[in-house]
Amino acid sequence: MVDSRWQPGLAGLEGFSHLILLYWLNRAPPARLQFVPPFDDRTRGVFATRAPFRPNPIGMSVVRFLGFAAPGVLRVRYLDCVDGTPLLDIKPYLPSTDAEPDATMGWLAPHRTRGG
Repeated sequence: MVDSRWQPGLAGLEGFSHLILLYWLNRAPPARLQFVPPFDDRTRGVFATRAPFRPNPIGMSVVRFLGFAAPGVLRVRYLDCVDGTPLLDIKPYLPSTDAEPDATMGWLAPHRTRGG
């Protein structure tokens, strides 16, 4: 639920199909700058991964926006965080700005799970 003092800022979200949610990973383990990911055999830097143990544990999800369940309560799909995780910001997802069709996935390309 979005705190009541911020709810006026939700005006106009209707009509957007997707949102970008930024949140604080308050249950993340201590930061680690390098590690071997579970599905890889090489040491990688945390900034080359989506691991939660970051120096500043800010999480981000692009979610499907399904409207409001109640005032200040967003209905979303594909949110990748634990229930109760503190929400930092909400932004509308703009396919003209936020999608990069020619983007590459670096070392993660062989592990692609969706799309092309």
